[in-house]
Parts: sequence; C-alpha cells; structure tokens
Amino acid sequence: MVIDIGRRGFIGRRGFITLVGAMMACPLAGRAQQAGKVPRIGFLGISSPSTFATRIEAFRQGLRDFGYVEGSTITIEYRWAEGHYERLPELVADLVRSNVDLIVTHATPGSLAAKQATTTIPIVMALIGDPVASGVVASIARPGGNITGQSFFNAELRAKRIELLKEVKPGLTRVAVILNADNPATKSEFQAMETTAQSLKIELQPFRLRGPSEFVGAFESMEQAHVEAVETGDDPLATGNMGAIVALAARGRLLSIGPEDVARAGGTIGYGVEIVATYRHAAFFVDRILKGANPADLPIERASKFTTIVNLKAAKALGIDVPTATLLRADEVIE
Repeated sequence: MVIDIGRRGFIGRRGFITLVGAMMACPLAGRAQQAGKVPRIGFLGISSPSTFATRIEAFRQGLRDFGYVEGSTITIEYRWAEGHYERLPELVADLVRSNVDLIVTHATPGSLAAKQATTTIPIVMALIGDPVASGVVASIARPGGNITGQSFFNAELRAKRIELLKEVKPGLTRVAVILNADNPATKSEFQAMETTAQSLKIELQPFRLRGPSEFVGAFESMEQAHVEAVETGDDPLATGNMGAIVALAARGRLLSIGPEDVARAGGTIGYGVEIVATYRHAAFFVDRILKGANPADLPIERASKFTTIVNLKAAKALGIDVPTATLLRADEVIE
C-alpha cells in the first residue's frame, strides 16, 4: 500500500484514514512481517514431549516443507502441561509474556486456554474436535478473531467407532467409553456416541477420568459391569497412556478401539485421523500467517485423511473372527 504524504512530509486526511483502516484490518498479520526477524513460535502442548514426539516431528517436517528450519530460520518455544490441564493458563500466559509471534496448540483444552490468554497473537490449532460446539470459534468458514487451524469433528468419529465394534462383534451389547472429566468437548462427543449406540441396541458405560491413577479402578468397574469392549477416545489422557490402557483391556479380554495408536499398542482396532499428515499440514497455517495472512480469514480445514488399522493378532487372542469386509477396508492389518 502506498500513501502520498505530499512534498511537506505530512499525511493528508484521506491518506491518514486509509492508513488507519489498513492497520485495523491486519493487526495480527503485522506481528510476523518484520524484515530480518527470525519468527518465534510458541507450542502449547497439553500432553508430554515423549508422547507427542511423532506429532512434533511431523510438524517440524511441515515447517521444513515451507523452508523453515528450527533453530535457524525459526524458533519454537515449547510448554507442556504433562496432562495437568489446570497448568494450561499459566503456560500459555508465559508464552504471551515472551511475545511469541504465533501460538500453536491442540485439542479443546489447549485451544480454549490460548483463546482466553490473547486476542492479538495468532493461534493455530493443529487439531481439535469441534471448535464451534466447544466455543473456540464462531464459524468454520470464517473463524474470526485470531484463531484458525484443523478440525476432525471428533463426535462423529467416535460414533463411527461404535459402528465398527458392532461390525466386528455383531452380538455386542455393552461398551465402555473413556472420557476426560476435564475436557468440555467430551459432552457432545458422548451424546453423538449414544445416538449411534441406541440405534445399534448397544448400552454405553461412560467412565469419566482425570488421570492415569484411575485406570485400574475403571477397568475393574468395567469388568463388574460386564462390558465387552472399550472405546478410548482421542484425548491426550488416553493417547499419552495408550500402552497401559490397551494392556488393561487385554487383561480384561475386552475389544479395544480408538485412534491408530490403539492397534499399534496391541489393541484391536485403530480408526481415526492420520495424525502425521495432519500435524505436518498444520505448518501450512503457520506459513500463511507468517507471510501476512490474517487467521480470521483462513477457514478451519476439516481433516480429510483417516486410517483404519486392524490388529488381527489381538482380535484372535480374544477369539474374534474379523469379517473379511472389515479387513479389506483396512489401510493396515497387523498379523
């Protein structure tokens, strides 16, 4: 934009109005356009570095796709809640105080914490369930404010898992569902699951947990309730402790289903978003914003790559004969 300041060096009234309008239109984009400055990203993780290692590496690869090399042409400051959601407000406040150019986070708790901490620093949600239902944004097409990113509408995905369980075991009648009691998104997710379950004549047993210390007691309760399968959910409470959950499910001879981590950890079925591709694509939003785009104008993208993994070894151990149709649709079969 060029504004004529005249021969005396003063901005005329029309030029002043144009300048102010332009500044108001892109206050967020302007943060990252300072020539010669190495951009600083703040990553707000609600889990731990070890459980998120694959996702972080995918994100770094995505940045490299756009020419950003961590430690050279871009800096990333990490803050990890280690599963303690009550720490999120202070962690993101620390990133805001350090004046990062952009914040990347994930899931509903992380996204809400970031939204409440700043209205000026752009926020990229690497992945979230339903940002509209959880109140993070007003619209998918035009999120407004300072937030954009990717969604996978977790309610629909978790409901689909109930269908898959019924397909694998037609006589199924009781399924346990693991919910993080501190994640507000689980309310709409469970409602969607119940609608599907009722149509399939399946009774769902919700287990609202707050930490790994409650796992053993929860699975003992599942045994007493005579459930036949367990759906883990995608909350970091589950994904960060998938080995323990799958082991407890196997000990109780329960079918297990959840994200792809379930099958890879020895559970029965993994069905969900292709995590590596999704986190790699999160770098697209970072690049656009660093190059001047306003996050309010970047539509939230719905994750389009899903994967189904069947662990045939785990199924056979439970005496389950997985239908041929299920196996043919699977992207991967572990034997």
